[in-house]
Amino acid sequence: MKQLTLSLAFAALATPALADPVHGIWKTQPDDNGNYGHVQIGTCGETICGVLRQAFNGSGQQIESDNVGKQIIWAMKPRGDGSYRNGKVYAPDRDKTYNSKMDLSGNQLQVSGCVLGICRDSNWTRVQ
Repeated sequence: MKQLTLSLAFAALATPALADPVHGIWKTQPDDNGNYGHVQIGTCGETICGVLRQAFNGSGQQIESDNVGKQIIWAMKPRGDGSYRNGKVYAPDRDKTYNSKMDLSGNQLQVSGCVLGICRDSNWTRVQ
């Protein structure tokens, strides 16, 4: 029983150390309408995904949005060097899904995506 308790305690302590560096809450860059959101990024199976948790207007006031709760990032594959590739990103302001990649540098996340030869870049900042 003591060994089981120690094993469970070790697993609980080790779990945060195994978390991917991109995990957390990220503030998106303002969109075409001046609105931005907080996206919670985590692991979905063996890939990285993200869900829009809150939406804000250009003044920083929280607003209602049909997109809150929707998956914004999915199928992003970590490469182990702060880069993530071969995923998808949904842009609510344009109602488009982009083939995407992400590059992490400290508390900055560059999210890039293309659809039909049209590409967009967005810089996100870590909130938590």
